[in-house]
Amino acid sequence: MSHSSVADALVQTLIDAGAERIYGVVGDSLNPITDAVRRSQGKLRWVHVRHEEAGAFAASAEAQLSGKLAVCAGSCGPGHLHLINGLYDAHRSYAPVLALVSHIPSEQIGTSYFQETHPELLFRECSHFCEMVSNPKQAPRLFRLAARTALAKGGVSAVVLPGDIAALDAGEDVPSSFSTALPVVRPADAELDRLAALLNSASRVTVFCGSGCKGAHAEVLALAKALQSPVGHAYRGKEWVAYDNPYDVGMTGLLGYGAAYEAMHACDVLLLLGTDFPYDAFMPVKPHIAQVDVRPEHLGRRSRLDLGVCGDIRETLRALLPRLEQKEDRRHLENALEELAKARRKLDTHVRNVGSHRPLHPEYVAALLDEVAADNAVFTVDTGMCNVWSARYLRATAERRIIGSFTHGSMANALPQAIGAQLLYPDRQVISMSGDGGFAMLMGDFLTLAQYDLPVKVVIFNNSSLGMVKLEMQVSGYPDTETDLVNPDFAKLAEAVGVMGQRVEAPGDVRGAFERALSHPGPALVDVVTDPHALSMPPRVTAKQVAGFALAMTKLVFTGEGGEVLDTVEAQLHH
Repeated sequence: MSHSSVADALVQTLIDAGAERIYGVVGDSLNPITDAVRRSQGKLRWVHVRHEEAGAFAASAEAQLSGKLAVCAGSCGPGHLHLINGLYDAHRSYAPVLALVSHIPSEQIGTSYFQETHPELLFRECSHFCEMVSNPKQAPRLFRLAARTALAKGGVSAVVLPGDIAALDAGEDVPSSFSTALPVVRPADAELDRLAALLNSASRVTVFCGSGCKGAHAEVLALAKALQSPVGHAYRGKEWVAYDNPYDVGMTGLLGYGAAYEAMHACDVLLLLGTDFPYDAFMPVKPHIAQVDVRPEHLGRRSRLDLGVCGDIRETLRALLPRLEQKEDRRHLENALEELAKARRKLDTHVRNVGSHRPLHPEYVAALLDEVAADNAVFTVDTGMCNVWSARYLRATAERRIIGSFTHGSMANALPQAIGAQLLYPDRQVISMSGDGGFAMLMGDFLTLAQYDLPVKVVIFNNSSLGMVKLEMQVSGYPDTETDLVNPDFAKLAEAVGVMGQRVEAPGDVRGAFERALSHPGPALVDVVTDPHALSMPPRVTAKQVAGFALAMTKLVFTGEGGEVLDTVEAQLHH
């Protein structure tokens, strides 16, 4: 066996664990690592992002899409502090990410040295594993533990590595194998019998699915057929259950559409499958509630729970289906499907009605983007109004992926996530649905697209405002304050760095701009100027929300600031 440095041992461990890239910004405490990557003969690649937060988001996206280990790195002090927001997103999305947290020289730790932090404390809350290498001989074992923990638990492992230790001798190489196949958790027969008895005794069952239904599309449909059940979904469940699904009734929650809310409240039994849906205000209180989740800590965390079952969704449903009695009464299902059809007609009619409006309505823009995008496109979606338009107007298909910061809720996630997605899938369309506020926040990494010639298509919904924040203020009764943005011409900005840029202001130009961007072989940006007064209302509008909205508008009118939005407000509330 040959000897290697700690940095070499790290690089070899990452390669053995299936990692292909490290996203980061190089820095002096990382020099031994970047040199080891350079000497890996292309087996591991350094992707130079312009901000470490973008690197963490890119790694999160790659890990979510592939299920494999992805890696990001930050140099000591400010460098690794920049990772934290993206790592929170990765951890809360169960993305297997290893974060290399470089540290100051080991002999200086604890002396308030230049750029000193306490990484073991800083990264503890956004990781399953967070340990510092204090002795070169322990390094290979810690690296293997970190990689295995991230892969097995789904989430972040943080390895704190002082720069001087990275250059030391780690001892003999120890070959190591990694398995990415997770064990299958199947409930005990007694638990399955209890769940079957509850479902068989109910006359109206509604199924609500989350991201834990990945890989269980056929089983969910078989369940719905047996129970004559409408199937609703959370946003993270849409890509796994909504396609080719005659039982789909849409999505509930703040971004929802369709009949999921009504179906969940009209049933005798609500069955939650692989979802940790956070908004308890949208959960019913009258039906019996059963929940199946592979993570036992999720059971009963968001709602009252009558029966909790721990298990993998696909294997649980396979074992459950033979225990179910076929239901014949379709009235509950048909009522929900009828409500979905009504809601869908309203959305489609609204899009047609606003299709000729100027400024452009974002709903129309999103609907056209859905039409021209490939059936296997990967969409990354900024937090805020882009979440709403993607939830309501992007069709799910068997191959499309839609990811965002759906649990952590960070701004500025879409562009850096698109970087990770495009590097993983170089031959697929990757489309970043960016808000102007989100795009501008990490705009520096638009240069990463140019530097690596990544063919990401960035669509900016440019309403010159923080649209979701504006809406939140208004429904709470506050006049919106400090939500307006003064933006440049983003298309000219793109052209200045050598990227195809188009600015669209007229309805008739939207489709052509999208088609040109999608057919362009390199990166492209489409700056779509949209109406800042276009509103997104939740599927169930409370009297309190309407009152708050009216109060906010009244305050604006009395101060002479709100007259131009009243017609838009009235139309949107009616819609």
